[in-house]
Amino acid sequence: MNGERARGPRDLAGTVPPARRPTARRDFGRTVCAAIRADIVSGHFAPGGRLTEELLAKRYGVSRVPVREALRALESEGFVRSRRHIGASVAEPTEQEARDLLEIRALLEPLGAARAASRRTEAQLRVLRGLVRLGRDRVRQGHLPELPALDAWFHETLAQASGSPSLAALLTQLRQKICWMYAVEPAGRAAACWDEHGALTDAVVRGDAERARRLAALHVERSNALYRLRRRSRTPPENAPSRNIP
Repeated sequence: MNGERARGPRDLAGTVPPARRPTARRDFGRTVCAAIRADIVSGHFAPGGRLTEELLAKRYGVSRVPVREALRALESEGFVRSRRHIGASVAEPTEQEARDLLEIRALLEPLGAARAASRRTEAQLRVLRGLVRLGRDRVRQGHLPELPALDAWFHETLAQASGSPSLAALLTQLRQKICWMYAVEPAGRAAACWDEHGALTDAVVRGDAERARRLAALHVERSNALYRLRRRSRTPPENAPSRNIP
C-alpha cells in the first residue's frame, strides 16, 4: 500500500520494546540456572566435578550462552567455583562454611516467621495449612520420601509470606545450600518436625509475631543440632558435603 512493502519478521523485531527482549532472555537464563543448581543440590554433579559449557548445553538442550550466564550466577551464589585456565567446577564447601550456614539460618528464619505473622495473605495461609495436613498425613502413612519436597514448599511459602522479596530470596537460597551440605533428618524426627510446622502455622494465622519468632527459633535450634550431630558421626572426607535436608 502506497508503495510500502509488507513487513516481515525482521522488520517487526525492531518494533518490540527493548525492555521486553532482555527480560525474556533473563527468564530463560534463570531457568537454566535453576536446572544446574538443582542438579548440584541433588548430587548429580559432585563437589569438585568439572562443569563444561559444552556438556551442560547438551544436557539441557540450550546454547552455551545461557549456560555461561548461569555458571556466573551460580558462582556468585557459592555453588560453583571458577579457576583460570581450568574452568568451572562444583564448589567444595568447608566445614566452617557449613557451620556458618546454620548460624545464619538461626538469625533469618525467625525474622521471616515474625514478619509472615503480620504480612501473610489468605492464599498463603491456605497453602501453609494444606501443607501441614499433607505432611502429617504422609508421616502417618510412612511416605517419608515425599517429606523433603513438602518441607521445602512449606518453608518457601512461609518465606514469601514475609512480604519481603529480598528476605524470601535469601531464605530460599540458604535452604538450598543447607540441603546441599547436610543429610536428611532421621525418620523419628519427621512427626515432631510437622508438629512444629503446625504450631508455627497457627501462630502465623493468629498474627502473633512474637510467638511465631520463638517457635521458628526453636524449630531451627532442634534441626541444626541434629544436622551437626549427624555430620560429625559420618566422618566424611575433608570438605565433602552431604546431601538433602527436609
